[in-house]
Amino acid sequence: MDSYSYEKGITLIELLVVVLIIGILAAVAIPSYSSYMQRARRADAKTALEQVRAAQEVWRAERGSYATDAGGNTAETILINTMGAPAAAVGLDYTWLFTNKAATAFTAQATPISPRQISDGWLSIDNNGVKTDQDGKVWPEGKWAK
Repeated sequence: MDSYSYEKGITLIELLVVVLIIGILAAVAIPSYSSYMQRARRADAKTALEQVRAAQEVWRAERGSYATDAGGNTAETILINTMGAPAAAVGLDYTWLFTNKAATAFTAQATPISPRQISDGWLSIDNNGVKTDQDGKVWPEGKWAK
């Protein structure tokens, strides 16, 4: 028989080292995941704005001008109901509307409404396809490029 007796199990130090390693991994992973999710929600807003622009272009091709508020309906409602534009609420994180709507030009803007996206800022697109973010950066720079 062995003169040494070994008890099976882990020591408190070993347990603390494992907890410390898990804590370090979580400290690195959580901000990275949050940033990834913010970019994914922003992608939904960019897609919605592209769809709004496409709907406006179809409207203009059929009628000779962009959808406006003439006739009692808002341009947003007209495009949602007749041209397949996305609903004004983009998930739970953004809402879009026109900041400029005239027969010859428009600017659509997606504004964050959820606390997790507020810091990300708004995005906009105009009738020429110029994409701008809240920081004043135009694509291919800024948040449209990320």
